[in-house]
Amino acid sequence: MNEPPMPPKVSGTFWAGGGKRAFDLLAGVVLLVLLSPLMLLAAAVVKLTSRGPVFFRQDRGGKDGAIFRPFKFRTMRAGRTPDPKELVPLEHADITPVGRLLRRVKIDELPQLFNVLSGDMSLVGPRPTLPDQVAAYDDFRRQRLLVRPGVTGLAQVYSSAEVSWDERILYDIAYVRGCSMWLDLVILLRTIVVVVAGEARTQKPFSETHYTRYVAPPPDFGSFTARGIWERPEDEKRR
Repeated sequence: MNEPPMPPKVSGTFWAGGGKRAFDLLAGVVLLVLLSPLMLLAAAVVKLTSRGPVFFRQDRGGKDGAIFRPFKFRTMRAGRTPDPKELVPLEHADITPVGRLLRRVKIDELPQLFNVLSGDMSLVGPRPTLPDQVAAYDDFRRQRLLVRPGVTGLAQVYSSAEVSWDERILYDIAYVRGCSMWLDLVILLRTIVVVVAGEARTQKPFSETHYTRYVAPPPDFGSFTARGIWERPEDEKRR
């Protein structure tokens, strides 16, 4: 029996085509005004409690792989050499005590509202990843680059930093294909739930969600390993 045709790679809704950007500009300005006291407080606490800059900036891959540098409050010890292949859970030894709190309640991401206004990011979308990771994407995974990266996203409200890259990429591609105003509102509201309840209580395997209707991984879908390569299922069998 023939399988039903897959949806287009990018949602064809008016929201995905232009309405989303207008919302980003309006909501971004409002959020910056409302949250500026909290952001100033967070900046002061970061500066007073650990040595190093207030902001952490690093090259990331944005829409279509374009490189940009998002703003983020520094949450890890200064001088640390980032490992592009490393997963960083909340309990990581290099995260400062204040940084752990900022990450837990997502305040560390608030400076990215400036990236939203500049057009490099959206309020909702796949999280921007490192250029080395972007360079390793195959055609299937590169679909997550078809929209602007987000301050929050589908993967962020259903998974955590301990979940594999491929699990999160499935969420990202599902978002790209199903992007709509309703979905963005659901993600924004669920972000509040994650902040209050914590990632451990809100994460859910992609296979157990209704977002599987938007995307199914190809037969050779593997995992992004600590060695920094995409590992196919047959590779794992040979180990």
